[in-house]
Amino acid sequence: MALIEIVTWPTPVLLAPARPVENIDGAFVKLVEDMRETMYAAPGLGLAAVQVGVDRRFFVYDVSEDKERPEFKVLVNPQITAREGTVISENEGCLSVPECRADVTRSARVTVEGADLDGKPVRLDAEDLLALVMQHEIDHLDGKLFLDHLSTLKREFIKRKLKKRIRGL
Repeated sequence: MALIEIVTWPTPVLLAPARPVENIDGAFVKLVEDMRETMYAAPGLGLAAVQVGVDRRFFVYDVSEDKERPEFKVLVNPQITAREGTVISENEGCLSVPECRADVTRSARVTVEGADLDGKPVRLDAEDLLALVMQHEIDHLDGKLFLDHLSTLKREFIKRKLKKRIRGL
């Protein structure tokens, strides 16, 4: 297993919808394991394939509170099929938008359908932190960042800050 570089805004793979996973083979499983190691090292609660430069529709995640008992999971070709309620995801951040955080309006509950690492269908009725992580990671797979949920003024302020950091100012 190896750590993978996490790409940052404005890398093009982050800004376009990801292609579906068509084959779960040995190379795919190795990529998942490398992403697992990368997510925990970052540290993060989730990591979408596009965040490591891979144009495929899947992500890894772990929202367990007990880090001694990780609950690592993979969701392949996920889609949100239902949304309910509204909540503010306070101080949301992203590994691909380092050192930037903001409050984001999200759905309080979501139903997500996809597949697991064995290709078996999965349906999750998520709320609380899990619902927020599902929405954040699926946004990545849809070519969106948490910045896209902010007001134009706030989004442009953060983008100017990121551009300055990229230029080394």
